Amino acid sequence: MPDHVAKLARTDIGLAQALAVAVVRLNRRLRKERRSDLTPNQAAVLGALRRLGALTLGALAEAEQVKPPTMTRIVNCLADMGYVTRAPHPTDGRQVVISISDDGEQWLAAERKRRDVWLAKRLRELEPGERETLREAVVILERLSTV
Repeated sequence: MPDHVAKLARTDIGLAQALAVAVVRLNRRLRKERRSDLTPNQAAVLGALRRLGALTLGALAEAEQVKPPTMTRIVNCLADMGYVTRAPHPTDGRQVVISISDDGEQWLAAERKRRDVWLAKRLRELEPGERETLREAVVILERLSTV
């Protein structure tokens, strides 16, 4: 860890600042590995549908923390590209259920593989102890991100 980061991270507020900057930088670098015309929000919606299964527009908007009109625009774009499908809601005729399509699954798998290959290569450049620290940290980071 660079000296200035280690010094900053000695306090809780400093740790918060250093962690936020590092996470943003890593996220930015991971996005550079993308080879797609999809926006990060569109990719996130595909990921949510893959993780959570078929959802109504309202439930999908809530899961992704966006307003329903925004989700409608995202889903319309994804449907036009063939990455999601719409089906009538089984009990509420006013709603539709959105699912990831086979093409959406393939896109998501290809993008994740590209990202994971790059990151695994970078992780192999670290010392074994650093990788172990990250194994422990990932559990904590996941907990922080879902609170």
